[in-house]
Amino acid sequence: MTAVTRPGGRTAAVRDAVLRAAADLLVESGLEGLELAAVAERAEVGKSTVYRRWGSVPALVADLLVDMADTSSRRPATGSLSTDLLAAAKLIRRTLTDPRQGPLFKAIIATATCDPTTAHALAAFYRKRVDEVSHVVTAAVDRGEAPDGVDAREVIRHLSAPLYYRFLTDTAPISAADVRRSVALTMAGVQAGVFGP
Repeated sequence: MTAVTRPGGRTAAVRDAVLRAAADLLVESGLEGLELAAVAERAEVGKSTVYRRWGSVPALVADLLVDMADTSSRRPATGSLSTDLLAAAKLIRRTLTDPRQGPLFKAIIATATCDPTTAHALAAFYRKRVDEVSHVVTAAVDRGEAPDGVDAREVIRHLSAPLYYRFLTDTAPISAADVRRSVALTMAGVQAGVFGP
């Protein structure tokens, strides 16, 4: 996926309107409801602008993921690995249970299963998020809270995985107990050295 530079001025306003419209249409009707002409109409911009800038639905979804990664909350910094992981897990829960963000992520994940461009964009989105949050594990190693050689990225993946699994396989919302369990299991894994080399 080609990196997208963030434009300014009117170009930024058009991009924001188009991405918001694309997200709304994905939430409302999934990938099948996402047509460039419909996005242009919803965003109140010219169709030619949308076709010229994005050219295809997968390119538009890829840019939406770039924007989501760029604007998502930054890593926690509480000074303790367990509370940093708890803050990260709570953010995942808040995002996935949000009435707009949750359905948007489900639509994007569903799209990624059948569209390689979206799959690559989604993988890049999660790589960026995991990299951002994994610094809490690196900081914990520096403080002596986690063993040397721990794979910080795997710790964050392990923290997130049960929450995403519940999100994708159950109709019940992710609970506070799910969050606490994920943190406790991840911390136990860190202390047992299972994320080491």
